[in-house]
Amino acid sequence: MPIDYTRRPKGPATPPPGPVSLSKVTLTKAAPAVSLTKQGATTGVLRVNLNWNTGPTRGGMFGRRAASSIDLDLGCLYEFVDGSKGVVQALGNTFQAGLPGFGEPVIWLDGDDRSGNQSGGENLFIDLRHAARIRRILVFALIYEGVPNWAAADGVVTLFPVSGPQVEVRLDESRPGARICAIAMIESVGGDLSVRREGRYIDGGQQSLDRAYGWNMTWTSARK
Repeated sequence: MPIDYTRRPKGPATPPPGPVSLSKVTLTKAAPAVSLTKQGATTGVLRVNLNWNTGPTRGGMFGRRAASSIDLDLGCLYEFVDGSKGVVQALGNTFQAGLPGFGEPVIWLDGDDRSGNQSGGENLFIDLRHAARIRRILVFALIYEGVPNWAAADGVVTLFPVSGPQVEVRLDESRPGARICAIAMIESVGGDLSVRREGRYIDGGQQSLDRAYGWNMTWTSARK
């Protein structure tokens, strides 16, 4: 029976935290890319973490978020070498993606932090056992709720490979009104798996992101 990749995954289990790396590579305009292959970071499960400042909350029993607070969603567009492509995100409950013939997903989300108050943020996992089958993965963040104010969100995405240094991309630039940000492209070219900072803020949502990067998929409206 084929796996239903439109539901939240029950497995594989979220990998336990690995040893803390004391080194970190921060991708900037001046130094926008790093090779995971050359860093020896193409084994195991790569964790992509998004953390942000949710903004103020109202008082009261339930501590409801104020109108100025922000809910960010982590997701990705993916394309495999076999030509299959899609999106992994909380919207539409597309929490995972896999390859034909494999019993477990290759890419999956651990959940949806609606409050922004979880210390662990949101996490996207990529099983690098299948690195040779990955053509490209575009990691993005979407302001699902709240005023599109990326400066107030103070977001940061950190990639945690099993070995090698952490890779950090700060969401420290913005364009007024843009709701979605292309953060980083994980791409395999000639056997070299690399991460490139994008930092591209786009008006509209996932369909606009698709058009900007040429994924050429058909989109329908969805809700959480």
